[in-house]
Amino acid sequence: MRAMRTVLASLALFTLATGARAACTRPEPPPPDSKPAKPALPEKPACLDAKGGCPGWEAYSYNDAVKAYNVQAQAFRPLAEAYVQKLNAYVKASSDYAQCEVKTLQ
Repeated sequence: MRAMRTVLASLALFTLATGARAACTRPEPPPPDSKPAKPALPEKPACLDAKGGCPGWEAYSYNDAVKAYNVQAQAFRPLAEAYVQKLNAYVKASSDYAQCEVKTLQ
């Protein structure tokens, strides 16, 4: 019995002395399908750069397309910012993981 306690005590001291730690947790990147899609710019009509300009209906159509794009871009921005936050959290977690792995080697 006494020998068993001595072995357990020695094992506990060895564990503390060698700095045994819990395993390092590998970070998980955000899933690729969570990346928001940037809205496409409306196509400029060729007449826009022409000397005479565009006929009224084409200019109005392009103007409406630009307005619709601006609405989509406003909706895209918070989604993109949230995704960037997830990426930054992944970068930090990756750094923490690397530091943990380094410590296991010391």
